[in-house]
Amino acid sequence: MTAVQANGIAIEYEDTGPRDAPVILLIMGLGMQLVAWPNSFCEGLAARGFRVVRFDNRDAGLSSRMPSVGRLATRTMMMRAFFGLPVRSPYTLDDMAADTVGLLDALAISKAHVVGASMGGMIAQILAIEHPERVKSLTSIMSTSGDRALPGPKGKVLRALIRPRPRSESMAIRRMIEFFRLIGGSRYPPTEAELQAKVARSVRRSYRPDGLTRQLLAIQTAPSRVRALRRVKAPTLVLHGSEDPLIPMAGGEDTAANIPGSRLRIVPGMGHFLPETLVPLLVDEIAGHCLEAEDAAQCRVARAAGALP
Repeated sequence: MTAVQANGIAIEYEDTGPRDAPVILLIMGLGMQLVAWPNSFCEGLAARGFRVVRFDNRDAGLSSRMPSVGRLATRTMMMRAFFGLPVRSPYTLDDMAADTVGLLDALAISKAHVVGASMGGMIAQILAIEHPERVKSLTSIMSTSGDRALPGPKGKVLRALIRPRPRSESMAIRRMIEFFRLIGGSRYPPTEAELQAKVARSVRRSYRPDGLTRQLLAIQTAPSRVRALRRVKAPTLVLHGSEDPLIPMAGGEDTAANIPGSRLRIVPGMGHFLPETLVPLLVDEIAGHCLEAEDAAQCRVARAAGALP
């Protein structure tokens, strides 16, 4: 792993697969690090002929920590945001999308298949809306259009999400395991060994509870993308679990309904987690989608050159 300077900050990233292969760019969700993408998932995509780039968003993992405005001020902003009152977030989802474009620039990647999970799906959508020339295809996983009329997290999930973050590493590991158990879904629940290993690795690599809160503020203050999604031209796959208690299935359905020509894939029993048992399905769906987009683009080029009728 290594870091580049992009959009005025340091972004930690990891590169898997042949350097000359089509790029799949993975954008992770709220408070999560690049290691939240299973290694087997990245290796599976690379085995299908892709260069896979994953990275830490700002305020997460080993990327730049953003300035704090103080715990009290942050908590006040969070309360105002949840009640729909005006809030000036420390940064926005658009800033995070600009970070992503900066990473592509730093790596000399002109276009990529963009795959985002949860908050990462929101950032991926903004890329497809605002920077269509950089997006070969879009995959939005367990995310939403940002329409405030859509159902939100289940009550107990919301309470677990906004409760004060523990400061000790051991308590943080315990709380995160409890949270992932809560949102895992019935058909693909992570095993206890998988949870322990993934959470411990993440917390020991980097633990930034304040960064998670600032990212949550960016989500809460983001405007609806419903109208803007209708401008998306990139081939789009929307993946969502039928048992997602954090971003209910309606969020994925609304995203697909507002992106012309998109394909919606609802996974029965999937929650808001990427367990190892789901990796083969995810690799098949996403690699297949990206390969179709590659083939379609090549046909357009050949047709423009007169090689095809």
